This record gives sequence, C-alpha cells and structure tokens, in this order.
Amino acid sequence: MGEDQTPATDVTLESWARFVANLVEREGDCVLVGHSRGGAVISRAAELVPRAIRHLVYLSAYLLPDGESVAAEARRDVDSLVAPNMIPARRGVTCLMRSEVIREAFYGACDDATAAQAITRLTPEPLKVLAAPVNVSAERFGLVPRSYIETTRDRAVTLPSQRRMQAALPCSPVFTLDTDHSAFLSQPEALARILISI
Repeated sequence: MGEDQTPATDVTLESWARFVANLVEREGDCVLVGHSRGGAVISRAAELVPRAIRHLVYLSAYLLPDGESVAAEARRDVDSLVAPNMIPARRGVTCLMRSEVIREAFYGACDDATAAQAITRLTPEPLKVLAAPVNVSAERFGLVPRSYIETTRDRAVTLPSQRRMQAALPCSPVFTLDTDHSAFLSQPEALARILISI
C-alpha cells in the first residue's frame, strides 16, 4: 500500500487485482511478483488478463485455489505468528499486528536498522482483502506459468503452509531462500538473482 491513500473501506481484493490488471494491460508481457497476501492479488489479476502476463512469481505468498481466502489459509497455518496476533484497528475495516511480534514475524533475518525502517512503513491491513475468496479458473489463471520462492525461516507464512499451497497448485521452478518473510530486505541480492533467472 505504501503511500496510497485509498480509504481502507474502498480496498478490496477485486479493486487491487483490477489496479494491477490495468497496469499489466498497458505494459503487456509482464512478470508479476506477489509477496504474502499479494499472491492472492496476482492470481486474481491473472484471471482478469491472462494473456498479458508472461509469468507469476509467488514470494512466500498465498497461492490459493478457487474459492479460498487468505484468512482461511492463515488460520490453518498453526505455527504462524500472524493469525493469533492480529488486532482490530478499525473494527470490521482494518487490522494490525501486535507490535511485540512484528519484528519476529516479518523481519527476523534483517539487521536492526532495516527492520526498524520497515516497521515505520507498516499501515493497517484492509480486512476485505484477507476475507475475500479468490476467484480463479483453470481456463484463465491456469494458463499463466508460475514459480514459487519459499522462505524457510518465515514466521508469517510458514514453510509448511507454503508447501501445502504448492502441493495444491504446483509451481515450476521452485526456489528456496533460507530467510524470513521479507526476503527483499533480508536477502535482496539472492532474491534478485532468482527473479532474473525467472
């Protein structure tokens, strides 16, 4: 979300996916990388504009079959720090993580300065995105090749959860980074090499 000031009440999985799909349609021949709940966003974007996307890359991301939601998979991930530590920010609209677990959940392999900077950029999470079922089909989403980059020390989307999702929707190739949930901060060069290879 970053600097985007769209009101949380207006943010849905469909609105995010449409935003990405519109960008993809303008650019064409894109490789989309989805991190964490961004996996659900790129899956839905691929359903909307499959022929404009060359490849999907799931980075410790939610790779969900049709009708599944991020929230449902997160609840199944019993070793994750996320589901048990979410607290309402605006009831029924947004949620936050308990501050005492943020570092361990998201930035456990980052140096202190990097983690501190990242934490300052966190914003409340729109609940509609997490609760919405992903609507994808074999005829559209299924046309787009996909890869997975798993993170072995992830405390947000744990490795067993990542592998359960890959078993349901296989990816090729699969890469493994021995790092936390935020590989783009903890191992940016290794991640860049993988993305370039894809």
